[in-house]
Amino acid sequence: MKKLLIGALAGAMTMAAVGGAWAQDTVTLQLKWVTQAQFAGYYVAQAKGFYEEEGLTVEIKPGGPDIAPEQVIAGGGADVITTWMAAGLAARERGVPLVNIAQPFKSSGLLLTCLKEAGVETTADFPGKTLGVWFFGNEYPFYAWMAKLGLSTEGGAEGVEVLKQAFNVDPLIQKQAACISTMTYNEYGQVLKAGITPEELTVFNYRDEGVGMLEDGLYVLEENLADPAFVEKMTKFVRASMKGWAYARDNAEEAAQIVLDNDSTGAMTLEDQLYQMTEVNKLTEGSTGALDPADYQQTVDTLLSAVSPDNPAITKAPEGAFTTVVTDGL
Repeated sequence: MKKLLIGALAGAMTMAAVGGAWAQDTVTLQLKWVTQAQFAGYYVAQAKGFYEEEGLTVEIKPGGPDIAPEQVIAGGGADVITTWMAAGLAARERGVPLVNIAQPFKSSGLLLTCLKEAGVETTADFPGKTLGVWFFGNEYPFYAWMAKLGLSTEGGAEGVEVLKQAFNVDPLIQKQAACISTMTYNEYGQVLKAGITPEELTVFNYRDEGVGMLEDGLYVLEENLADPAFVEKMTKFVRASMKGWAYARDNAEEAAQIVLDNDSTGAMTLEDQLYQMTEVNKLTEGSTGALDPADYQQTVDTLLSAVSPDNPAITKAPEGAFTTVVTDGL
């Protein structure tokens, strides 16, 4: 009888662990792009057991050119996504109620990289030139910048010709465009790797041009934030993720290797990932995970300053687009 009682008690405890507070909470994270050091904090948090320490089991889903995180979460395929704020705000205005719950990236890394031989030294040289631009939500900073400069994006001698750029640097290498979109941690390095020297380039940082916008924030659906259990789960997720980002800053080589180990495509080398990791660490430095309201407002104001058919991100100031309820609990 004693053995039966012990067995019954053990079974009850097991059921409680599965169905109660001891159960591992699951989180599905949809990334904005493919597996690379841009997302190292999440892979590091997983590899080093930081999620497990918080009682979480996290599935990290890589993105790609045919994957829109905003659509994935709207369809129930993720609990939380990474995306740029302009894209998140645009999705919210169009009916996908995304809310920023954390902002691991403090600084933006978007550049416009130009060949000097194409005649581009300053923004005054843009008229008449072809400029490569990423779309799928990445075009909003560009159109805001062109509006600030008073330049048409319909081509002609007084405007600029927009080339819908694939996610590579071919248009610059093949001289199809005078300038292309690059990230500090990715495509800019690809340009250099192709044999073009920094002295041959003119590089414009969107942040320095006054049109930098927040990138790589964490977003969830607004309705889920009404559930205290979901908020608690996201608080654990963000806390562990920020621990991963801090570890990546202190251990860049190990973090790069962790990312490489999670990339099944073989598209990047350890050298590539380490370059990315070094540059990405500059963008996450200074972030506690909490969104700075001033940074948020700067992004909103920049978007609203350029409302036009060319810049269809948002047409009015958003309401409820971010919350501190998650990061307040870190």
